[in-house]
Amino acid sequence: MEARATLKNARIAPRKVQIVLDLIRGKDVETARAILKYTPKAACEYLAKLLDSAVANAVNNEGADEKELYVSECQVGPGPILKRIQPRAQGRAFRINKRTSNVTLVVSDRV
Repeated sequence: MEARATLKNARIAPRKVQIVLDLIRGKDVETARAILKYTPKAACEYLAKLLDSAVANAVNNEGADEKELYVSECQVGPGPILKRIQPRAQGRAFRINKRTSNVTLVVSDRV
């Protein structure tokens, strides 16, 4: 049994999210929550809410026991890029890419 939750178009770069996902992949839910709570990264706020959502999906939709769940799969991909312009010297303009992320988190039972 597995339950998933997705976060689309999060306003954080995928490479920043990937660092935190590597920390929680394969951990049980309580350990993953503790890691997300005490890790000083901006992605932790997004991922803590996403983990709670995936656990709620498993408990309410699948009837799973929360204590037996673990993070079985988590991945991040690029979302749409917001393109902005920054003025530079002599009338030039440089592009600033504000990257977004699509994150998928799957929790399942240990069988």
